[in-house]
Amino acid sequence: MTKAMRSDARRNYERLLDEAKRAFAERGVDASLEEIARRAGVGIGTLYRHFPTREALLETLLRNRFDAQTEAAEKLLAHADPFEALKIWSLGLATTTTSYRGLVESMAEAMSDPASDLYRSCHAMQAAAKRLVERARQAGELRQDVTVLEVLLLTNSAAWSSERAPHGKPSLKRLVDLVFAGLRSR
Repeated sequence: MTKAMRSDARRNYERLLDEAKRAFAERGVDASLEEIARRAGVGIGTLYRHFPTREALLETLLRNRFDAQTEAAEKLLAHADPFEALKIWSLGLATTTTSYRGLVESMAEAMSDPASDLYRSCHAMQAAAKRLVERARQAGELRQDVTVLEVLLLTNSAAWSSERAPHGKPSLKRLVDLVFAGLRSR
């Protein structure tokens, strides 16, 4: 049984999340944790007491979005067009991963690090995506040689490219559409 937080600890926790959300939106996932703590009006020790790692802080901020992505995959299994369902889900993932600059890299690292706080969420999304990939492949709409990992890598590559484009931000939807044009079974 977990102990309820004291009201002052709860306020600190909420202020830290608010400031982290703001800092990550402004400066990406590499924003200074010391600056986040300072802007929240607490010491760095308080931040680390609530969030022992940067990944723990990110996971707390993104948990609802990641859970929503996993739930969306489950709902999309009923979509009439399995290929379109996978593409819709992938665009949702790309949108989620571009919510904070540098999140794509953090998620990629988390996929291979079981000690990361993001690991469980990332693998839950991968498992959900696997069902969509298998359904699209079985329907003959997705190339048979395409794996779920490749779909995730290509989707995240589109997200990363959108985020890092040197001359204006290309449409994330267009990049995902281009990726899926290459994944469609001919």
